Formats: sequence, C-alpha cells, structure tokens
Amino acid sequence: MHEKERHRIILSAVQEKPVVTVQEMVELTDSSEATIRRDIAALHVQKRLRRVRGGAEAISPPQFIGLAGRPFSVNETLNAAQKRAIAREAVNLCTDGEPIIINGGTTTFQMVHFLTGRRMPIFTNSFPIAEHLLKHSKNTVMLSGGTIYREQNIILSPFDNDVTRNFYARRMFMGAQGLGPLGLMEGDPLLIQAEQKLIDQADELVVLVDSSKFRMRSSLILCGLSRIATVITDDGIEDREAKMLETAGVALIVARRQSSEKEESSLQA
Repeated sequence: MHEKERHRIILSAVQEKPVVTVQEMVELTDSSEATIRRDIAALHVQKRLRRVRGGAEAISPPQFIGLAGRPFSVNETLNAAQKRAIAREAVNLCTDGEPIIINGGTTTFQMVHFLTGRRMPIFTNSFPIAEHLLKHSKNTVMLSGGTIYREQNIILSPFDNDVTRNFYARRMFMGAQGLGPLGLMEGDPLLIQAEQKLIDQADELVVLVDSSKFRMRSSLILCGLSRIATVITDDGIEDREAKMLETAGVALIVARRQSSEKEESSLQA
C-alpha cells in the first residue's frame, strides 16, 4: 500500500475513535509496525495528528465515535475481482419473489450488479446497496433505521424496537471480518449486536468471504459455524479450511472468476 493511502487510512481511523493503537493501524493497512511508526511520526510533524504512547489521536478529538475496522472505500478495493465472483454465486441462490436480507459490506455490495433484473423484497442496512437497487432495479427495498456510520456506509441500531423485527427473510447474505473454527467474527460490539438481530430474521445464513478471511481473526464472535448454512468464497481457500466447513455441516460454494475478472485482478496486482 502506498504511503499516501496509508496516511489517509490512519487519519480516518483517528477521527473515528479517541485513540488508535499502532497494532490497529498495522491491521488496517497490512503494513509493518516500523512503517506505521514512521507514518505517525511524519503526520505528527505535519500537525495532522498527535502522537501518543503506543499510537495516535486526532488533533481535534471526534465528537462521534465510529466503528472499528477499515472504511468501506478502502475495503472495496481489496480482492475486488474475487468479491464480484462471490457475489454472482450468491445471487444465483436467489429466486424472484423470495425475501432476502443483505447486510452492508463490500462483498455483499457486489450483489447489486447481478440483482438488476430481479424482483424481490430486499431488506438492507446499507445506503450504497439501497441506492443502487433503487436506481437500477425493480426490487422492493427496505432500509433499517438507526445511526449512520459514514466510514462503513452502514446503518445500525442498538434498539430492539426497530423495523428489523418486522421483516422475514428466506436467506440473509453477509460478509465478516474473519471466519474460523469458532465461527463468524466481527471487529465491533455494535456490529455484533445489530447483525445478531438480522440473523434472527432469516431461515438461512449465507456468508460471503474472500479466502483471505479464513486467515483473519477478531476477539468478537458473531455466531458459530452451526448457524451458517452456506459459505461462498474464492478458489484461494485451502483444503484444511474446506474440511473445517465440511465437518461443521456447512455447504461450500467456490466462485470461479470469469476471464474479465481475472484480468481486473492482475491489473490490480
């Protein structure tokens, strides 16, 4: 990742929470600790943030605390071709007239391109997903209520009496920060709380993750593997990871990229 992009992510992170640790920045940027410390030092000299012990804080502390994790704009550029292939397979599971929930995320967002010719009731907590479907499809779209988190382009509510409880779905489609033997993992307690409510409204949970997510971990578990009906991923999945899903009784769909998507991936690399 280029220095300019790392600086943008770091500055965005310190505006989202009071203090961001060096380790959190390492995970957000996939960079080394030494690189992050140099970036913090440079941004401190430029008076764009304030260096503190073990991390950094904003010059003007944020008035509104955001969610942990990379911004949507950063995540959507990572493994883009794989995400599009995964999303295509997800939409292949859908039937016109069948209600579905699409949780906000950069992989689930790619589903909108393949839903343009469908007619389905769709519930989502994502502004980008809702906006694209309203402009480019005849699907019936319902948005959740709550607080808008700009960096992740998602709407979340901690309250039980929101519209979520009034929508039934045949399937819910969602991504995750990580996927391992203990189940589906996320990086923020509010995400866990809001997504558990959505999961309760669906018969089946379909997880869309590129293969890198099998090697990522978080301290927060959203649900166990037993709650997941299907995992859709790319051909980078390792045999032991596929075996883990098989043992847990989770169906596995491996998305194969089309030639145009392979060319897109090689250009990004």
